[in-house]
Amino acid sequence: MKQRELRERAAELPAEPGVYQFLEDDTVRYVGKALELRDRVRSYADPRSERIRQMVARADDIDIALTETETQALLLEANLIKRHQPRYNVRLKDDKSYPLVQFTNHSVPRIEVTRDPDSDATVFGPYTEVKRLETAVKALREVYGLRGCSDHKYNNRSRPCLEYEVGLCSAPCTGEIDATAYRSAVESAVQFFEGKTGILADPLRQEMQAAATAEEFERAANIRDRLAVIESFHGGGEAAVSSEDNSHTAETTSERAVDVLGVAIEGTTATVARLHSDNGQLVDRSQHRLNAPTGEDRASAVLTAFLTQYYAERSLPDAILCSEHPHDNDVREWLSVEGVNIRVPGTGRESKLIDLALKNARNGSVHDNESAALADALGFSIINRIEGFDVSHSQGRAVVGSNVCFIDGSAATDAYRRKRLTDTNDDYARMQELLTWRAKRACDGRDERPDPDLIVIDGGKGQLRAAREAVETTGWDVSTIALAKADELVVTPNGVHDWDADAPQLHLLQRVRDEAHRFAVQYHQSIRDDIHTVLSDVPGVGEQTQQALLRRFGSVENVRSASRDALCDVPGVGKQTADTIANRL
Repeated sequence: MKQRELRERAAELPAEPGVYQFLEDDTVRYVGKALELRDRVRSYADPRSERIRQMVARADDIDIALTETETQALLLEANLIKRHQPRYNVRLKDDKSYPLVQFTNHSVPRIEVTRDPDSDATVFGPYTEVKRLETAVKALREVYGLRGCSDHKYNNRSRPCLEYEVGLCSAPCTGEIDATAYRSAVESAVQFFEGKTGILADPLRQEMQAAATAEEFERAANIRDRLAVIESFHGGGEAAVSSEDNSHTAETTSERAVDVLGVAIEGTTATVARLHSDNGQLVDRSQHRLNAPTGEDRASAVLTAFLTQYYAERSLPDAILCSEHPHDNDVREWLSVEGVNIRVPGTGRESKLIDLALKNARNGSVHDNESAALADALGFSIINRIEGFDVSHSQGRAVVGSNVCFIDGSAATDAYRRKRLTDTNDDYARMQELLTWRAKRACDGRDERPDPDLIVIDGGKGQLRAAREAVETTGWDVSTIALAKADELVVTPNGVHDWDADAPQLHLLQRVRDEAHRFAVQYHQSIRDDIHTVLSDVPGVGEQTQQALLRRFGSVENVRSASRDALCDVPGVGKQTADTIANRL
């Protein structure tokens, strides 16, 4: 986007709080917040860093979302950064996002808490207190009988479900409430999220009084607790921002829970080390990776991004000690409103805690050097998330594929996936099948994992060609390279790299490649052992009989424990074969 075009676009924007997104071919590349959208977007016509200059040059459109307050803009910005993982934002790599509440666009809308709202839904949020939000949604369903079930369950109901029996739904699916009355109930619930607390608080208060009059004191106490949450839901005019308890400020109570944050930056990657102290004792520590911005005050910018994104769903501590002052006034104000004392220690015990956090952050950045080196070697701006793929089989039998994941140089085993593939002795076709499966799931929104920055294939030019064809055919915008074992050559679409054996970027790729291979072999062996080793060694049992036995009994272990009569019921198994199976297994 050219400077003149950007200024013209900015002039069309309102001078109100909100969030802006720079888009490239409908892909979000950068998200920011502003007190006045017009002025902030106009400032990008003269960007202060080369990173932002590149982002603006690549952008072809700007999208905005208005908010009522700066704080809401702050939270929405953090939510969008986590959802879209824009290339040019400072991002916390924890894949979390703020919860939202949506009313679906149906003739009979449902209400639900979500992190991925429908494009045509009525959405409110984001919210930092998920428990408070869930309490409000449950109370709304009890008072107004709003459905929360999926469309599949709703459309296939012939009688009211259990939620109707316990008072959580008015059962519009079976006509227990007419469409007009249900719509009126939905409108009342919407009004609550628009700020009319009395819509929900008044019925709850009446219910509490009725329970107390009936001497149902336990029930009245439960309603009282819910009522307190509901009445404070929009506290201070900052919807979904205030915590449930703002009494723990440094001025009124001692600081029992304290988080200590230290930042270390290596190349394009930042490490935030968090130490948690409870009653003066260090009880927990964690490390988090973010992509580091360019320009001045990098550590301060990293801290700002970390504070807003990390504490999305977590209980805030009484105090946060930082190695740098967060540069964003909105963040400091938000934490102050929440009762959090945030400061940069000068001397004493707190200063020593900061030094310890910094030491942890620096020690945790070893793998980041490898990621930065890989990005530089391949000409990428940043590489944080890598996925590796490999195929394993025995002469075209028990063919399986592996999909491993590395984040900031370390294996993320919870993001590993594996797949049984078509049994054929064609490595290229099976690699194409494996990558097509991954790419289609990503493009269809059926894979909850973020897109990787880079794909690594175990193989050479043939495997890379097959993988790239799968990725390009599905329209998945992810770069793909290969690493062959023979000569340890890195094959890219633009050529072949022969890096030194001690190159840090090569070591990272080798770990990804070797882990993908190990995971594939492990899965293949489990299938091969079940099908081709144990049963194949039994005389008179061919492949068709093996498959028939497994279909009948489900596993080799069940075949082993089956009676001879049960074995003989399987097509292809006679008394002699049954005796052989029983004796050999």
